[in-house]
Amino acid sequence: MSSFLKHVYPQGIYQTLYEFYNSFGSEMGTENTSPWTQGSPLVTQIPGGPKPIGSINVKSGDLSYPKSWGNPNLRRKIADYYNHYYGSNITMENVMVFAGGRPGLLAVLMFLSKDVKVRVSSTEYTPYYDILEFLKIKYSLVDCSEKNSFRPSINDLVGNKTNQRQLIFLSNPSNPTGITKKGDTLKELVEKSSFKNSGLLIDEAYEIINNPPVSAMSYIKSINDSNLFVCGAATKGLQAPGIRVGWIVASKENIEILGNFSSFGIGGVSKLSQIYTENLLERGRTDLAHSAIPKFYDEQRLMYADAFNNIGLDLFSGSGGFYHWCKLKNNKTAEDLNRELFKSGAAILKGNDCDMKREGDESSLRNFFRFSFGSLDPNSFKSNIEILIKALAAINQ
Repeated sequence: MSSFLKHVYPQGIYQTLYEFYNSFGSEMGTENTSPWTQGSPLVTQIPGGPKPIGSINVKSGDLSYPKSWGNPNLRRKIADYYNHYYGSNITMENVMVFAGGRPGLLAVLMFLSKDVKVRVSSTEYTPYYDILEFLKIKYSLVDCSEKNSFRPSINDLVGNKTNQRQLIFLSNPSNPTGITKKGDTLKELVEKSSFKNSGLLIDEAYEIINNPPVSAMSYIKSINDSNLFVCGAATKGLQAPGIRVGWIVASKENIEILGNFSSFGIGGVSKLSQIYTENLLERGRTDLAHSAIPKFYDEQRLMYADAFNNIGLDLFSGSGGFYHWCKLKNNKTAEDLNRELFKSGAAILKGNDCDMKREGDESSLRNFFRFSFGSLDPNSFKSNIEILIKALAAINQ
C-alpha cells in the first residue's frame, strides 16, 4: 500500500549512522564504538565546570499546559543571560522557546516572506539544505571552499545590495569547520545584514565553545529595530542536549509571529525541560561554564590538531565548536575512510553531507570530513588516534 505521506530523506549524518549499524551491528554511542560523527558535548562534569543537575523540583502546577511562547521565567532568564554576558538590552518579549535550536530555525524560515531570498554558505550544517529544500525557499550559495580556506568575507556573504530583500543564514561558530566570526568581523556582519532590506539568521549553538564565548548580541543596540534572529540552545555549552530546549531572540514583532504559530502549531515546550533549563541558566553555573568549557575544548582541539598534523591530514579548522575539518590526501574520500572506520566501531561525518550543492560523489568536499571531539573523554585520545591511523593506512595501501 502506498503511503499517505510524501517521502522525506534523512539528513546525511543519519544515513551514515544507518550504514554504520548495518556494518558494525551496533548503534553509534553504544559500548565499543567511537562517536566521532555526532555533534554532542560531554554531559559529565568537566574540570572547573558546573556539576550536572541531577534533579529538579517539580510541583503539580508544572504538569499543566506550557505557555506557547515559553515559560515567562525561562524567557526572562534567557534575556538576562544575553544582557549580562553580551551587553544587550532585551526583555522576555524578545525571546521564544522551542524544543531545541533546529525547530527555531525551521520556524523562522517557515514564515519567511515570499519575497525574501536566503544567502547561505556552500559549506554548512547538514540540515540547512534539507530545511531550505523542504520549505521550497529561494536561496543562493556563497562560495565557502578550499579556495577561500572556508572563510568567505562579509562582503561575499552580504553580496551586492539591491532592492531584493535577503536573509543571511549561517552558523557561528561554524558547523562543520569551527571557524568563528568574532570581534570587528562579527560586528560588520551584524551591521551590514540586520537592517532595511537585509536580515540575519545566526545559529549560535556553539556560542560558549569559543574562547572567549561569542554572540551577535554584543553588536545590536536595539533588536526591535532590526531584522536579526539569534538561535541559541541548552544543547552544547550548557551540556544538556537531551532536554531539547532552544530559543530564538528577535524583535518583539517577530517573536509575536512565532508565538502565534506556536499557539496552533506547537503548543509549547515541555514545562519540565524548561524548568531544567532555568536551573542551567543560574548565574553561578553559567559563570563556571563560560570559564571552563572554552578552556576544556581548546585543549582538546589543540591535542587532536597536533596528532592530525603528525599523521598527515590537512586541517582547515577554526577556533570554535568541537570539530576538526580535515582533508584526506592522495584523493582519498571520506567514504573510503568510513568503510575502514566502521570495522573498528568508528565513523566520521563525510564532507559531502555538508555540501549545500549536494553533488554526491562529485562533490568538491568528498575528500573532507568532520571529526567531532565533543563527547570524547580525554582518556580515549590515544585509542582514537590509533583507530584513525589504522584506517588511514588501510585506504592508502
